[in-house]
Amino acid sequence: MLAPRKVAGDTTCLGGYLPVPGLGLIACNAFLLQSTEPVLVDTGLLPLREQFLEQLRAELPLREIRWIWLTHVDPDHTGALDAILQEAPKAKVITTFIGLAKLDLQMRAPPPERVYLLNAGERLDVGDRQLLAQAPPTFDAPETTGLLDSRTGAFFSADSFGAVLPEPSLRATDVDPLQLRQGCLTWARIDAPWLGMVDRAAFERSLEFVRRLAPPWVLSSHLPPAQGMVDTLLDHLADAPAAAPFVGPNQEAFLAMIPAS
Repeated sequence: MLAPRKVAGDTTCLGGYLPVPGLGLIACNAFLLQSTEPVLVDTGLLPLREQFLEQLRAELPLREIRWIWLTHVDPDHTGALDAILQEAPKAKVITTFIGLAKLDLQMRAPPPERVYLLNAGERLDVGDRQLLAQAPPTFDAPETTGLLDSRTGAFFSADSFGAVLPEPSLRATDVDPLQLRQGCLTWARIDAPWLGMVDRAAFERSLEFVRRLAPPWVLSSHLPPAQGMVDTLLDHLADAPAAAPFVGPNQEAFLAMIPAS
């Protein structure tokens, strides 16, 4: 994991990178909003749970967390959820009806009094700001719900705007522009294979909605924090439906990737 770092004012990025064999690296981020009612956006990877919890505890006592916003319930977003719920007795899990059902397949879902169902277009007041639930332009799970922070303008985009990168980076602005573009296209076709079948006009409307929001920060689960880059990222995503679809290695190619013992 990388050291925690401040982004978008009072938000902390917690995360690191995972290898994507044969392709590069992908960022895996969670975020802590130091709002009046602190909000944790996603809970990290299960294999890195202890490191994640150590970093999170260094930011604030876990008992102070009031909300755990799950952008979706894939395992790279729910790794420390059960441990945090035990140490944060006042915290409620924000998800959708489908997300709650899927969560129950991974672990015993929290009791109803510790769940808050929020659909796209609805808002949550966390004391000093409101969080607008918003479906991002691309996703790999039907329950995916990003959010817009009314105080900082940051857009937390779940898996959307991710990129496969050749090396770790603290900021998206540090990535070579050509590598960023190719990484964004690659990730988009991995994470949202349906892009090749999408109605282009409808997809462009979803991109234009984000463009009108004009978020100063795009905080993706799978991209280094991106400041002042929303137009660039939207342009890359707009080209993704025409990009070559991702086809993983077959058995022969897979065996060739494995080091000889």
